[in-house]
Amino acid sequence: MREPLETARLVLRRPVASDAHAIFQCYASDPEVTRYLSWPRHTAIEETRMFLQFSDAEWARWPAGPLLIFSRGDGTLLGGSGLGFEAPHRAATGYVLAKDQWGKGYATEVLGAIVEVARSVGVQRLYAICHVDHVASWRVMEKCGFAREALLRRHTVFPNLSDEPADVLQYAQILPPVSPPLTGV
Repeated sequence: MREPLETARLVLRRPVASDAHAIFQCYASDPEVTRYLSWPRHTAIEETRMFLQFSDAEWARWPAGPLLIFSRGDGTLLGGSGLGFEAPHRAATGYVLAKDQWGKGYATEVLGAIVEVARSVGVQRLYAICHVDHVASWRVMEKCGFAREALLRRHTVFPNLSDEPADVLQYAQILPPVSPPLTGV
């Protein structure tokens, strides 16, 4: 993946160690922002640093991984997204934005960019899940061309809501294989 990735209003790039405090303050420690996420809210900066170690490991193993979202205008950290690979052809995605960035269309812009990143690195099945009550999230996925495939009962624990597995909606987009360039015509 070519970094940084720019959209009309955003810059997406790989997280680095010096981003820890900004990630913690911007979104990872916010109870409302992390409510519908499948990872626990960070209560200490050490948890954010552990995420950054995880991110480095993902980037070492795969052609892409977690990404941070910044304002193209002033460089402010807005949230995170990226790809979580299960196989070279299959990856999951998601997104999180700071509360003061909700409702500005950034999630749709980010997810559109993530689809293009996935396509460029050979992902053929890109999917995401979301809590059944997280209407804003599933509307973003539908707006970006993801098809709702299933309601998965008692599938995922959302640790910021409950210790019990919750129902989720599964969305996916099937991407065409990357074609090699034509040569010798």
